[in-house]
This record gives sequence, C-alpha cells and structure tokens, in this order.
Amino acid sequence: MDQPLPMDAHRRSGAFPPEVIAQIQRTAAEGHYEIRGWGAKRALPTFDDLLFLTASLTRYPLEGYREKCDTGTVLGTRYASKPLELAIPVTIAGMSFGALSATAKMALGRAASAVGTSTTTGDGGMIAEERAASRLLVYQCLPSRYGFNLDDLRQADAIEIVIGQGAKPGGGGLLLGQKVTDRVARMRTLPPGIDQRPASRHPTCGSRSRSCVRRRAGRSRST
Repeated sequence: MDQPLPMDAHRRSGAFPPEVIAQIQRTAAEGHYEIRGWGAKRALPTFDDLLFLTASLTRYPLEGYREKCDTGTVLGTRYASKPLELAIPVTIAGMSFGALSATAKMALGRAASAVGTSTTTGDGGMIAEERAASRLLVYQCLPSRYGFNLDDLRQADAIEIVIGQGAKPGGGGLLLGQKVTDRVARMRTLPPGIDQRPASRHPTCGSRSRSCVRRRAGRSRST
C-alpha cells in the first residue's frame, strides 16, 4: 500500500512552481533554453510596492514638515578615496553595448546624469559615446571578460564585480548573432554574426582561497 503524502506535499513552491519545473524539463529534453526578451518572466516588485516609514528611520520632526528629506547617497565612504556621490538611491543597472545600441547607451547616460545618479557599462566593455554622456559611469567586471580594457577601467568612476545575474541564475546569458555587429565583435574579440554565450562564473573563482574579488583587488593594487 502506498504511503500517504505529507501535509505540505501539494503546497505550491515559490522557487519552483509548476511552470518553472515545466520549463526546466523542456530545456533538459530539447537541449536549449527559451529565448525571451524583456527580462525575467517572474513578477517583480515595482516602485508602487515601496513604503517608506520615515518616522522609524530618524527622530520625529520637531517643527512639522520643515525638515528636509535628503535622498543623497554615497557609496564607498569606508574605503574609497573618491566615493561615488549620488543624488538619489536609484542607479541604472548594467546593460551591454550589443544588447543595446550606442544610441540607447548614450540616452541612459544622459538620463542618469540629469537626475544625478550613475549608469553601468554592462557586458562587452565601455564605448566612448557612453562615457561622454555619463557624469558617473560604473565599469562592470563580468565572467566573460568581453571587451575588458584596463584603459577604459581607469576612466570609470567605480568598478562593479558581477557574481551572477538575478534574471538568469546559473546562466551566462545569450547575445543573438543578429546583434553581434562588426563593432561589437571587435570589442569582444569574437566573430560577427555568431551567437555569444558568456560564462556563468568568473574563471578565477576556483575556491574561497582563490576568490575572483581578491585576485582583482590584488591586481588593481599592483597597477
């Protein structure tokens, strides 16, 4: 006689709901994953979900609403010689040149500069148009090392070491060959028109003792 199932056997999993399990099974059976734009497929929080209880963050105002609400944010106050000073606590995440056009990268740089925040290079390296349009530009160090250039890194205002992608956990992403133009291919030292699948982890992250963060920090101090 079959053993009865535990009480929570049919409880819906937040991490692996039926649709996610079905996608994993399809990927295993067909040998490739679903190509889909517009980021993650799961429901993500929006700004409408944010609730700021200012009374619990600071002392109660003594004179009604005369106190100034300061959104200024400083990154790197503990160790950086030149901390990144932002007007708002919201930044533009990395999106690569290749996935986005040079025009789009320029637009993001101008928008970030207009509101007093930073934008990020993303995979594939830095382009001159983006650097010129961005007052504050963060240079990403990714597992693929595509377009990684020390001269460009020295022009950045901050460095971001990417450990993984929240939208594709365990995966390195995919840049379709139709987006790999001659310029993108030159920057990434790869053939044009061919699908590019970046690595899912840093090649120098072999163990805790050989952490990619420690290795990059050590190289930065020696240059």
